[in-house]
Amino acid sequence: MKNFPLNLEHFILIKTIVNLKSFKKSAKHLGVSQASVTTKIKKLEDSLQVQIFNRNRGLSLTTAGYILFRYSEKITFLCEEAYKTLQDFQIHNDILSVGASQTVGTYLMPQILSLFKKNYPNINIQLQIHSTRRIAWYVANGQLDFAMVGGNIPKDLRTTLEVIPYAEDELALILPTYHPLSGHKEIKKEELYRLNFITLNTNSTIQNAINKTLNSSGIDTKRLIITMELNTIEGIKNAVESGLGTAFISVSAIKRELKLKTLHGTRVEGIMIKRQLSIIVHPNRYKRKIHKTFEMELPHLFGALPLEKNYLINNYTDIK
Repeated sequence: MKNFPLNLEHFILIKTIVNLKSFKKSAKHLGVSQASVTTKIKKLEDSLQVQIFNRNRGLSLTTAGYILFRYSEKITFLCEEAYKTLQDFQIHNDILSVGASQTVGTYLMPQILSLFKKNYPNINIQLQIHSTRRIAWYVANGQLDFAMVGGNIPKDLRTTLEVIPYAEDELALILPTYHPLSGHKEIKKEELYRLNFITLNTNSTIQNAINKTLNSSGIDTKRLIITMELNTIEGIKNAVESGLGTAFISVSAIKRELKLKTLHGTRVEGIMIKRQLSIIVHPNRYKRKIHKTFEMELPHLFGALPLEKNYLINNYTDIK
């Protein structure tokens, strides 16, 4: 292989440029100058005697460039897998990379990881919280070992990832504690049309699940009075506490408020709003020992959490 024109740095560089669609962004991502990136690609093209990128209109791959990019994906994938495999033989603290969608990552996953950490104190845990789409891509690219999400997996990744339905997340109708309906264990459907709602934005997977369930239960969501749209669960909870309206919120996100009695939760007659929580993994990636251990422990960890169903049985108020 003397004078072989390609090395791992080239493969990483090509993959980065294609993913970021820019020499400038790739240079910043890799911590080098744009001139360095341009020079390396030009020298590689000269050595291979092929053009890798079209630069006339934007930045795109040539046919030869596309072939090289596909090999770059395979080679960097194998390098990452080799490194992860060898990590099991290294004497140091293991790192578990976990991802979660917004609500799951903010309110549920920290509790699970805390219990896991107590059993395995030498484990370093990295938790990333993003949209379901971004988390799914991170798992697909090998940046995360494991993830739990509440949204829909992108269609273009459903054949790549293993998606395992795991649990259901129930949503409660929350009210200020001084609201006239806060003393009711259950409210009638018709009451919804007289409430002022605070919602997540219309692109939210949670909001879509809420609207779908309400519509299928005979509620015309177009008639609901939406007084405010916010982009965070915490913002919605604070707004409801301040008396600005009411909202449907995941029970896992309001346990503290229910315990402190700063919010009241209730049911709507004949309606149960739930969404599916799923685990996503990459079936073709090597699973390190710590990854296998976490998956094996997960049912026990989940079972050790305070049961959200207890809050429902107690009408969201009688928390001991």
